[in-house]
Amino acid sequence: MGLLASGISVWAADGRSLVDDVTIQARAGHTLVIVGESGAGKSMLARTICALTPHSLRAQGRVALQGREYDIVRNARAFKDLRGQGIVWLPQDPFTSLSPTQRCGDQIVAGQRLSQRERRERIGERLREVGLPERVARAYPHELSGGMRQRVAIAAALDSSPAVFIADEPTTALDVTTQKEILDLLSELRSSRGMALVLITHDLALAREYGDEVVVMRHGRVVESGAVAKVFAHPETPYTRELAAAEPRLDGPNPRPESPASTAQTELPPLVEARDLVKVFRGHGRGGRHVAVDGVSFAIKPQESVGIVGESGSGKTTLARLIIGLEKADSGSVSINGVERGPRRTRAGGPPPIGIVFQNPYSALNPARSVGATLAEALRVGGREVSEVAQLLQSVDLPASYADRYPARLSGGERQRVAIARALATHPQLLICDEAVSALDVSVQASVLELLLRLQRTEGFALLFITHDLAVARQMCDRLIVMKDGVIVEEGPTEDILHSPRQDYTRALLAAVPGQEGHDD
Repeated sequence: MGLLASGISVWAADGRSLVDDVTIQARAGHTLVIVGESGAGKSMLARTICALTPHSLRAQGRVALQGREYDIVRNARAFKDLRGQGIVWLPQDPFTSLSPTQRCGDQIVAGQRLSQRERRERIGERLREVGLPERVARAYPHELSGGMRQRVAIAAALDSSPAVFIADEPTTALDVTTQKEILDLLSELRSSRGMALVLITHDLALAREYGDEVVVMRHGRVVESGAVAKVFAHPETPYTRELAAAEPRLDGPNPRPESPASTAQTELPPLVEARDLVKVFRGHGRGGRHVAVDGVSFAIKPQESVGIVGESGSGKTTLARLIIGLEKADSGSVSINGVERGPRRTRAGGPPPIGIVFQNPYSALNPARSVGATLAEALRVGGREVSEVAQLLQSVDLPASYADRYPARLSGGERQRVAIARALATHPQLLICDEAVSALDVSVQASVLELLLRLQRTEGFALLFITHDLAVARQMCDRLIVMKDGVIVEEGPTEDILHSPRQDYTRALLAAVPGQEGHDD
């Protein structure tokens, strides 16, 4: 029992092949992982298997499930009846996969004809199965954390008792500990229900830890498949080897033995110094007060790379927004080059000394403005000539012709390069990267990280790097700050923090990193 999808092909309206004659098998009680870069065809393959192919596309192939075989064209109606019954699909984003206007309990049993008592019992049963209290049934999605929303989405998907559960990048937006909780839950449910679990991801560490079999895709085709242990220990194709080589590592030699800060004059005064920062967000009613940053002090030296790590809600992003001035502290101070920043920002001192690259490359750029117009504006703010747009693009390894393009015509990695170029247009002394590569696949992530390292060497800026990925932090940072509940629980040299942590919380973060066992060199 399980799923066998054979000869799956998908074409765009212009004839381009998006999925090219792919065959996969997912066994009951096992996890099949599909990996590959953005654009590899992973999600399109999954949507086609779930009878969710967009109407503008053309598809063909056969799907065998529960002893029956369906031609997805000839048996289209019967095949679509499998959706939400024999096969369920868990979308990527827990922040958009649920209706914001319906209570969570109603969404879990949507479409079921039940009495009030049966609904209440069934909702409670589903919530308990995914580890949530019954009060969540009365909550709206916006009242829950990302991890809780994803558990609600899982509960809703499980209500039809599917034979195949397809999870499409289910933990991309979640921090490392929440990610582990969700994937452990999916694995437990797979075993207890005897389902076939198909996990789609660009994270090789997740594939290594949670998968039984793996399919590696590129340009819509399968380039390699087999048992996870075999494929990752002894990859047969150059592409699989390239993916593995691009993966950041927590083990192995120190990736930063000669960092810019090691050659900098460390006796110089701090570039940025935060003292006793406090930020409180106030809502309405009781319990509406949230202390996001609670008495935080730290400093960044010229050319130093400092990482801030921690779970979602630990205060990382709020701290960065306080440093750059996008939030106003309730108390405490921020000094830049020894001068305390006042309550009002001014241009009197020239261009801003701090630049920032935000998390989501798909929302960081104005879709109505060309790349050239966006960069020209940043250059003007920095007191530079608009004619330098081409030079700015070339500095981030993009052709000058991209100035005429709009964000919709760029990939995620290209958009993030434009965002980096915009941040560097003012020649900042400090660049803040807030989860700047978390939405990118492993090879694009590697190229963007290498670009940042190269630019730091040539431009000489300090780096404040916010991430929940400890392996990426190891690659990018000289020093780490670990935050929890708005306070710093540990800080020190990166290698010391990662290999000899002093605090239980830091050890818990490290323990949650997937794929550490059996990671061969």
